[in-house]
Amino acid sequence: MLFPLFDKNCKLVAWLLPNAHIFDTKMNWVAYLKKGHAWSAKTNNWLGPVNGLVCLNKSGQPLAWNPHDLVKGTSRPSTPWRSSRVSRPRKPLRQVTPFKPSRPCRPSGGWADESFATWTSQ
Repeated sequence: MLFPLFDKNCKLVAWLLPNAHIFDTKMNWVAYLKKGHAWSAKTNNWLGPVNGLVCLNKSGQPLAWNPHDLVKGTSRPSTPWRSSRVSRPRKPLRQVTPFKPSRPCRPSGGWADESFATWTSQ
């Protein structure tokens, strides 16, 4: 089951398949998940941790979230060992646009400065 991800302004930015992949709004594969971390599908670079349905940058600040999970940051995470690349998944079916959620409270440490697109293209 795919879960919608929103930015700090409640704009739909991606879809997350838990413990597996992240797709942009056009269902292009942009990241894969391994052991609680996101990795760029394009460069294989580490993007940051993923706590449930919340994507964090390398500083531990949230940049994409889902209303089913608590939006909170962390202290600066340690860089994990490089992950082995995963196979490209099949492109999922386009999802129905979800309702825009209410804006969550500002997380401790604030929101990430970079956009979701910048984060996934590192």
